[in-house]
Amino acid sequence: MPAEIAALLPFALLLLAAGCVAGLIAGLLGVGGGVVVVPVLFHLFTHLGVDEAVRMKLAVGTSLAILVATAWSSASTHWKHGTVDGDFLKGWSPPIVAGVLAGAAIAAAARGPVLSLVFAAVALVVAAQMVFGPPGWRLGDRLPGGLGRWGIGGAIGALSAMMGIGGGTMTVPLMTMHGMPVRQAVGTAAATGFVIGVPGLLGFIAGGWGEPGLPPFSLGYVSLSGLVLVAPASVLMAPLGARLAHRMDTTMLRRLFAAFLAFTSARMVWQALG
Repeated sequence: MPAEIAALLPFALLLLAAGCVAGLIAGLLGVGGGVVVVPVLFHLFTHLGVDEAVRMKLAVGTSLAILVATAWSSASTHWKHGTVDGDFLKGWSPPIVAGVLAGAAIAAAARGPVLSLVFAAVALVVAAQMVFGPPGWRLGDRLPGGLGRWGIGGAIGALSAMMGIGGGTMTVPLMTMHGMPVRQAVGTAAATGFVIGVPGLLGFIAGGWGEPGLPPFSLGYVSLSGLVLVAPASVLMAPLGARLAHRMDTTMLRRLFAAFLAFTSARMVWQALG
């Protein structure tokens, strides 16, 4: 038993470190940190011999569970600073939640390399716009309503659920390109991550219920062991990231988010082609 514990210790430390980085990113950029957590969990599950058929789904579902805790911690800090747009949450939550539920259902059967490549291309375009585009460039003065809101919101929710992320990669550019200040966009995206995480978590629990090949201490496609190791560190670091976001220069924050998008794009391409 001591030898088994010693063998697992490096992976436990890796999960704790991933939780710290994920929480910092969540608070600083308004995202859920899934871009860090999902690949770490995937490689950990690979080493532990988890069935290949459920490995990625388990990583995504566990990331969404961690997102719930991280987004709540991050959004609370942003709320205290007054940078969460309540009107956005009221108007966009219904289509986003509908998309999340659809995405979680599709993820139970679908493979995601094509979606990952499409999302990687979109992320790279948005990153380039944030770095090289005119500072005042906008798609419009107001966010879309009606069918446009339902279409965009549903797509954001579905892609976020399938990839185990908080949606900030898409919602922050959406809001800034419609005139919302970047700090308010980041704060609102953090709260939106909680809106995405809760139904996504429930969907992956239901979708994986009774699935063969899951490791011990799994609740559907959610690893309780991974959740216990990553979530506390992530929650502790999220408020620090949120406070840093309010102290940083707006231009620097845009460039940092663009770098994050570029990294996300490269990781998704590598994962899809690998």
